[in-house]
Amino acid sequence: MREPMTPRQAESEARRIITEAFDAPACTSYRDTSPAEPTGAQPVAQPETRTVPTWAVGTAVASIGVGAGAVGLGCAVWLAAQGLAAITLAGVLAALAPFLGVALVVLAAGAALNRAKRSSTPHIHTGTVVKNTQVTTQTRGMLSRTRTEVTQ
Repeated sequence: MREPMTPRQAESEARRIITEAFDAPACTSYRDTSPAEPTGAQPVAQPETRTVPTWAVGTAVASIGVGAGAVGLGCAVWLAAQGLAAITLAGVLAALAPFLGVALVVLAAGAALNRAKRSSTPHIHTGTVVKNTQVTTQTRGMLSRTRTEVTQ
């Protein structure tokens, strides 16, 4: 068991520790440049015996494909942005003309089909038609909320 230090011993020990810390060399790394001593052992062949699981190969191929696809999409966006940067009214009209033509053809075909359907199904009613419509309203409350019931 050590005896406790006196204040004078503690002060001298502290000075010694501080002096050692500041007297350390400025270089904190060392490289040994002497050649390595040969051990006499011959190199041993180490054949490759690792196997890569199928799922790892699939994941690697998929990630390469996703990366290539992302690059392709990025290039497409860049080209589109370059095209939009140089846009003019004539360019917009020229670019939209094919789409407008297709849209007009589709609308015309839809209108023709709609008319053909209407003309092919005539509704012929026989007998009497009776239509009774009764409207009942109720107004209630301070803010006058109106409820309307229609029965036919």
